[in-house]
Amino acid sequence: MVLKKKDFIEIEFTGRIKGGGVFDSNVKEELEKLHEGHSHPVETKPFIFPLGEEMFVKGVDKFLVGKEVGEYEISLPPEEAFGKRDPKAIRIVPLKNFQNHNLNPIPGSVFNLDGKLAKVLTVSSGRVIIDFNSPLAGKNVEYKIKILRKIEDLNEKIKSINEFFFKQDLKFEVQSKKLILTISKEMKQFAELFKEKYNELFGLDTEFKESEEVKAIEK
Repeated sequence: MVLKKKDFIEIEFTGRIKGGGVFDSNVKEELEKLHEGHSHPVETKPFIFPLGEEMFVKGVDKFLVGKEVGEYEISLPPEEAFGKRDPKAIRIVPLKNFQNHNLNPIPGSVFNLDGKLAKVLTVSSGRVIIDFNSPLAGKNVEYKIKILRKIEDLNEKIKSINEFFFKQDLKFEVQSKKLILTISKEMKQFAELFKEKYNELFGLDTEFKESEEVKAIEK
């Protein structure tokens, strides 16, 4: 059974820097190594996504189209993974900008600035040099992928997309050619951003219904 674009699949994956260590995985044994020394128990989740929809690493996504259920090892250059390093993503910020928010930037620390992660490179003379590049930018990476199965059940597909976009298990129902998702009032504007993607993936007219009982998405 050859996989094609928009097919939903469930995978186990492990990503590592070429010649280096693991940086991401949903395999319990690999995650335990990655979080060794942490007191919290390691939880793993199945990862389900539609092929060809840019919901996983670009190079892996492209590679899996046309393949079958099974195991694969994939080597990717930066262009097919997390991109090249961009010199323009390194910026100088006045130290007082951090101090005004009671933040203490030290080299190596990471902050969420305007919704983007930034790493502090140096601090001197009242200036902080920060790097907005992904820590994996410019890296050659390798992925070990195990395709467990192709997903056929519509409800399971919808549930996986809800988890991907909203990080929670939303209540939903399918009525004829309509998909109705129940969300909080606060989520409405955010949810509307994904309406066309839902329509495209499922061939259904998507509607978001507000409910006071649903908590807003945590940002």
